[in-house]
Amino acid sequence: MDTEQIETGTFERWSPDEVEKALTKGEIVVIDVRSPQEYAFEHIEGALLMPMPFFRADRLPTQDGKRVVLHCGSGLRSEKMARIASEAGYDPIAHLEGGFAAWKQAKKPYIGTDFATGGPKKVIS
Repeated sequence: MDTEQIETGTFERWSPDEVEKALTKGEIVVIDVRSPQEYAFEHIEGALLMPMPFFRADRLPTQDGKRVVLHCGSGLRSEKMARIASEAGYDPIAHLEGGFAAWKQAKKPYIGTDFATGGPKKVIS
C-alpha cells in the first residue's frame, strides 16, 4: 500500500492483492465509481455502485467497522473521488491503484456477463 499525507488526511493506493485479501476477510467496503453500464457488464463481486456523476461523499458508509476503498476502470476517477471524500472528512481514504484494469491484469475473480444468456457469471482468470 502506498500512503501519502495530503492536506486533508491520509490518502492510500491499494494493490489488487491488498484489496482482494481485505475484501475476502470482510475488512473493507469496495465502492465502484464507474457508470451503471460498466458495472453491469463486469465488476468486482461485492462492490457497491456509486457512479462518479452521482458521487456524494456524505453518503459513503462510515468507516467504523470497515474501511472504504474506491475503484474505477483505470484508477483516475476513483483517485479523484477519493480526494473529494478526503476533503469531506474521510480519513484515511483509499482507492484501487490501476482500477479494474489492474484487477483483471492481476487475474482476480470478478462478475462478468455470460453472452449466451445475458446474465451475470463469475469469471476466474
